[in-house]
Amino acid sequence: MQYQKPSIEELRRKLTAEQFRVTQESGTEPPFQNAYWNNTAPGIYVDVVTGEPLFSSTHQYDAGCGWPSFTQPLGAENVEVCKDTSHGMIRTEVRSAKGDSHLGHVFTDGPRDRGGLRYCINSAALRFIPLENLVEEGYEEFLDLFQD
Repeated sequence: MQYQKPSIEELRRKLTAEQFRVTQESGTEPPFQNAYWNNTAPGIYVDVVTGEPLFSSTHQYDAGCGWPSFTQPLGAENVEVCKDTSHGMIRTEVRSAKGDSHLGHVFTDGPRDRGGLRYCINSAALRFIPLENLVEEGYEEFLDLFQD
């Protein structure tokens, strides 16, 4: 699939105000008050802007922080990290590679037995595709993640 970022005008039409603020203005949504912080359904998460695949429920865990948390992205080629010095802190920001969407941050306090990383991601930057919809939405390459 080709993943391309739409124009700003199209994004203003396509996204909710919260999705635009988070993805395009590097905003953060409130903890425990977002769509996927406690989602336990099997499936994948894609960039709400481009549809590029970002994270899987197979790598998701409850970090207790109020945002969806993952131990790793689906593919390193779909996320980029950069230094973030906003708000008087030094953090590592996570952005989507094709859409340049602000997704959240990655921290080193994740589960040690799963690599030690915690990708703390805003729900507003994501669209969840349930396992049963992967084929019809064109993400069948990820079905193997859910095979026993």
